[in-house]
Amino acid sequence: MIALFSLALFFFASSLHVEAQDGERIKVYANRGDNITLPCRLEGLSNLFGNRIKWTKLEDDSTETDVLMSMGFHKKTYGTFENRVYMLEADGNDATLVITNLDLKDYGTYRCEIINGLTDKIVEVDLELQGENSLSFTGVVFPYSPRLGRYNFNFQNAQAACLEQDAVVASFDQLYEEWRSGLDWCNAGWLNDGTVQYPITKPREPCGGARTSAGLRNYGRRDKSNSRYDVFCFTASLKGRFYYLIQPKKLDYEEAVNACERDGAEIAKVGHMYAAWKLHGYDRCDAGWLVDGSVRYPISRPRKNCSPTEAAVRLVGFPDKKQKLYGVYCYKPQP
Repeated sequence: MIALFSLALFFFASSLHVEAQDGERIKVYANRGDNITLPCRLEGLSNLFGNRIKWTKLEDDSTETDVLMSMGFHKKTYGTFENRVYMLEADGNDATLVITNLDLKDYGTYRCEIINGLTDKIVEVDLELQGENSLSFTGVVFPYSPRLGRYNFNFQNAQAACLEQDAVVASFDQLYEEWRSGLDWCNAGWLNDGTVQYPITKPREPCGGARTSAGLRNYGRRDKSNSRYDVFCFTASLKGRFYYLIQPKKLDYEEAVNACERDGAEIAKVGHMYAAWKLHGYDRCDAGWLVDGSVRYPISRPRKNCSPTEAAVRLVGFPDKKQKLYGVYCYKPQP
């Protein structure tokens, strides 16, 4: 396995962080846009020829999405992975999968299944979003709830909501690191392992009790279809320019969308604002529309009338979209 990791890092040294787990479970961390390798070896079995190799992505409703099928020289890729994946085949025992131009929707758990008729082998690989310019969890975790209010997401809704805001559902490790950095939030939210948790740095009665210790409050695993909570999202990079668009007057939501489009941009997402605030120190005391219909503003330098006590992304709320009371934050993706 060590030899395999060395081989993978040789091909993608700048974009891959691999951690071996107990048994045949591996974690891989990578940035969006990377070309990454998901390790799988045939040790103990005959070489690639004579084996059927099947790569699938495990979905949260217990279904599998086909990624790649290999039988000797014959190989087939599927769906959104077509023309973006291939097997590395560095030697006769290498079933490592390569995914090119990594997208947010690619993150999740993959299964490498090796079938030779007598002895089968399964390797599972967790692909997680990597922090910006780092092999750590550098990025930002942010709590998210919809216009309808708190506790309205089942797990699938939570995944979709994070993707819509340029993020993924956070892992326990990512939330733990954010808690260590001071995140205190009393609403429980989904994590990517299907558990529901929330971070408390200042224990108090409504949030688990005043006499309890600080830490992550854990509700455990919940029914992914029927349970309803908020979600903790994680974003790790800003692949474009985030900015407040100066306008002569305040805008309603539709005017805000059109103003960004006239400027050659799109109305910004919540994940864009958090990434700009946390990773680049963006600071602006003007409340502005975002794509989800919320109005927020990012403060990196606490001051009177903005965010007097702490650096934070402040949420004004989800006002009536016809109100002409706010500015707008725009985002220009990198060409």
